[in-house]
Amino acid sequence: MSVTKRTPRINPRNAKNAVAVAKVIGPAVAPVLIPFVAKAAATLRDLKDARRAHKLGVPVTDLAKYTGKGAMLHARMAGLADVLQELSDRGKDTAFTAETSDKLGQLTSAVRAAERMPTARRKTVHKAVSAELDQLEQRILHKLGI
Repeated sequence: MSVTKRTPRINPRNAKNAVAVAKVIGPAVAPVLIPFVAKAAATLRDLKDARRAHKLGVPVTDLAKYTGKGAMLHARMAGLADVLQELSDRGKDTAFTAETSDKLGQLTSAVRAAERMPTARRKTVHKAVSAELDQLEQRILHKLGI
């Protein structure tokens, strides 16, 4: 004896019944669920923002300043600019800080210009800027005696 399995079929009548049930249940359930869904969405967004800020090494409040494909490079340059400002405020090697600040300005302009370039060229520019930043960081650490 063979047992055949009946598969449920969707037909216009079943679909119409499902829509009717959803119309009756939906308005009763939606007001209860909407606040929970909104809270969950906001929490997920906050977690995503916190993760991105951590990855960039900036506070969450400054996250909006660093957008686009070169966001990580912009964040690195901003950190270096802060260090240079501290060195300048201390009055240590002003010629070095002025020269390095000019170089950071050029690199910032290069990253901004790369945003509108084709992907391959943008990646090439970003690699070159990253290498320059590595060198600048080494020079700054050397000036700090580290």
